Amino acid sequence: MGETLRTQAQEHIVKHNRVVLELPNWVQPFVENWRKGFTSVEARMRFAIELAGRNAANKTGGPFGAAVFEAETGTLAAAGINLVEPTCCSLAHAEMVALSLAQQALGHYDLGAAGRVYELVTSTEPCAMCLGAIPWSGVRRVVCGARGEDACAIGFDEGAKPADWIEALKSRGITVVQDVLRDEARAVLTQYAKSGGIIYNAERETAEES
Repeated sequence: MGETLRTQAQEHIVKHNRVVLELPNWVQPFVENWRKGFTSVEARMRFAIELAGRNAANKTGGPFGAAVFEAETGTLAAAGINLVEPTCCSLAHAEMVALSLAQQALGHYDLGAAGRVYELVTSTEPCAMCLGAIPWSGVRRVVCGARGEDACAIGFDEGAKPADWIEALKSRGITVVQDVLRDEARAVLTQYAKSGGIIYNAERETAEES
């Protein structure tokens, strides 16, 4: 009996030996049909915010969007949305998806390699996990819409993020710009909560069940 259970467990692991982060079908046409350009920081943020809103409206994930751009030209390297629910993966935040796809597209784990300057634009400032990923990604600037407290206001958990996180990134040569179109970004979060969107917090759900 014990050997049978052990074999079944091994088979289960083999069947689940990879993690796939794949954007839903609506994203590519959305990117291709974007006509507003990326010449300004506001334009880039509006793109991230609309990604967040469409993700929530299409029920393909949480109300968060992000994108990686070449800082000087505004060339889009990759778009990302929150994929936590559909992928059953708590790591699949919009920032993590955007950074991962940008690295794959550029063929390097370091977005700052060879003197390149890329920026991460995110509809809501990074949580503790995404904050930790930013220095290793190689981006040189982070542009934020809504603040962490805006996400917390509708029930999301931003994690144990240090109060001096902006200075910590600055000490690594990474600039942070806050509150770009904050009201628009916050409105996406508020609408998500009003529409009954799932506020997924593993710790809170466990506490409620006990």
